[in-house]
Amino acid sequence: MASMEKNQRLPVFDSMEKEENEKKGSSAMTRKGVYAAISYMASAVLLVLFNKAALSSYNFPCANVITLLQMTCSLVILYALNYWKIISFTTEPQTTTNNPATLVPLKTLVHTLPLAISYLLYMLVTMESVRAINVPMYTTLRRTTVAFTMVVEYFLTGAKHSYSVVGSVGIIILGAFVAGARDLAFDAYAYAVVFVANICTAIYLASIARIGKSSGLNTFGLMWSNGIICGPILLFWTLIRGDLGLLINFPHLFSLGFQVVMLLSCIMAFLINYCVFWNTTLNSALTQTICGNLKDLFTVGLGWLLFGGLPFDLVNVVGQSLGFFGSCLYAYCKLRGK
Repeated sequence: MASMEKNQRLPVFDSMEKEENEKKGSSAMTRKGVYAAISYMASAVLLVLFNKAALSSYNFPCANVITLLQMTCSLVILYALNYWKIISFTTEPQTTTNNPATLVPLKTLVHTLPLAISYLLYMLVTMESVRAINVPMYTTLRRTTVAFTMVVEYFLTGAKHSYSVVGSVGIIILGAFVAGARDLAFDAYAYAVVFVANICTAIYLASIARIGKSSGLNTFGLMWSNGIICGPILLFWTLIRGDLGLLINFPHLFSLGFQVVMLLSCIMAFLINYCVFWNTTLNSALTQTICGNLKDLFTVGLGWLLFGGLPFDLVNVVGQSLGFFGSCLYAYCKLRGK
């Protein structure tokens, strides 16, 4: 019976396994780590496509409502999986309860509050940065998140990286600026907002690794705590902005195609949140950021293939190629344990 229950459980972050690897002095990415990284990139690319369909094809005006629906869907899925005992929220055995208010103790929720706040700031500041800056410059500056992540990881967790890893990150940053060189136009406010978004992203990813070890929660427990804390705040924010009213009056609200797109978007959002926690805790915050860069490249490629309309620019292609080379170099270094 115990072996059957074990086989039913989905893969979660095992802090003891990671600590054993760290004691052995190995920085190589494990097979589970590779699966986590690939799973994140696949779910992220699909989520972008479904979100684009909702926001562009159907002209849905409320990105905050999509985020709120995705968060609500994730909470419902997590509760159902926990209720059916397919998953648990803690790394240690716990008393079984079906009360949503007590699935994670209040003391633990307070402990994960910094993670939830950093996640909320990451979402809100990222939305503001998209409004304040054009897309090419936004993409260019957001890729510098890797540098912020390395710095934050060092200060929060004491993580140090080899010269080969630092060099690969340098190539990624160089490629980002080369790719956006033709579109860069200095705007102090826009630059400041994007760099604040980068800092929030780096703190959020580094907090996952740090709080994940000390909270006693596994991947799903951290996701649940994030949703329980951020959900009501985001709901209050959408009410103030009047987004829920726009949702009610949206002409395609009862369209089957729109509902299918939204459903798939919510499912992919659950998967990507799971993969972000899984990848960050199993590998590192920096690996998660590098996977984000690789994901962007695949997304751009699919955009060219599926939607077209993008003008060819040699400088942009060179920059994208540098970024891809740097990401591949980083992956090679991690797989070889350098």
